[in-house]
Amino acid sequence: MLYLWLLTWIFPFAFPCEKQELTLLFAGDAMQHQSQLTQAFRNTGYDYSACFDEISAVVSAADLAIVNLETTLGDKPYKGYPMFSSPDAFAQALQTAGFDVFLNANNHILDRYGKGVHRTLDVLDSMQVWHTGVFRTVEERAEHYPLLIEKNRMRIAFLNYTYGTNGIQPPASLVVNYIDTAQIAFDIDRAQQLNADFIIANMHWGDEYQLSPNTTQTKTAEWLLRKGVDIVMGNHPHVIQPIETVVDSAGQITNIVVYSLGNFISGMTAVNTDGGQMIKIRLCKHFHHKYIAECKAELIYTDRRPDFVVIPVSTEKTYDSFKINRFVSNAARVWQKNMQIAKKF
Repeated sequence: MLYLWLLTWIFPFAFPCEKQELTLLFAGDAMQHQSQLTQAFRNTGYDYSACFDEISAVVSAADLAIVNLETTLGDKPYKGYPMFSSPDAFAQALQTAGFDVFLNANNHILDRYGKGVHRTLDVLDSMQVWHTGVFRTVEERAEHYPLLIEKNRMRIAFLNYTYGTNGIQPPASLVVNYIDTAQIAFDIDRAQQLNADFIIANMHWGDEYQLSPNTTQTKTAEWLLRKGVDIVMGNHPHVIQPIETVVDSAGQITNIVVYSLGNFISGMTAVNTDGGQMIKIRLCKHFHHKYIAECKAELIYTDRRPDFVVIPVSTEKTYDSFKINRFVSNAARVWQKNMQIAKKF
């Protein structure tokens, strides 16, 4: 009997455990301009059901899908640029499309001031989705940050920061994560203490409409990786920027920096702002060995006739071949700058 009892404890450790895998999908700025509000309006409310039909299968297939919610859910009157407030139906459509994590630290989160932040967080809580970057109180931040998600037997820590909030200061009770290296270093240490397998920093940074990162972005990315961040995802420029991968001596990817994902959906009309890139990353862990098994990028484009619909550029369901060809051509030039760095920063 003792022999049989011992076997029940020894057997689980007698053979190597299976490799653990987790797929992540990152999308860029989910914006809501006046042109989108106009097209989504119905007599019964706002309808975004068609916006994500073409990409929902890809989004839903990921274990975790992350999007930058660059608007508030600040209630009526609904407005686009420059002081965004969107219907709850917009965020709900993103959730229906498959997004699990909503990033809130961006320059428009205070567009409806403190009341708008509180309502945005309340709506996201009611949807039962993960969100991070902005908090009602210091105590709430201490309890829920970093955002630690456990899935497929892996622990992922999500960090989220913004360069600013368009000159609007948060009320004393609210906490907005600004890019502050002392605070970020503390947060990275906290993520490590929580035994995160991977640490992901989502940064709202850079110069709008520029296809290359600025010096601040590159230096901050270098610093983040030195501190222990595994993946850096950038938003805010509204156009795509290059991707850098760091590999070890065996050629295995250890770190990824995406300087800008570009727009996921928006009503912007400037060149290169009518699309973006979705990044799919496959993380693996075997015993204590963790690594990035795969990183793929796919171009997406917002088609605007008859509705705002996000489509992969590979689809044939396009209406404006000139604009999409121009977007793809410019994106190709950006992707030519993608770098693989042979050693860690």
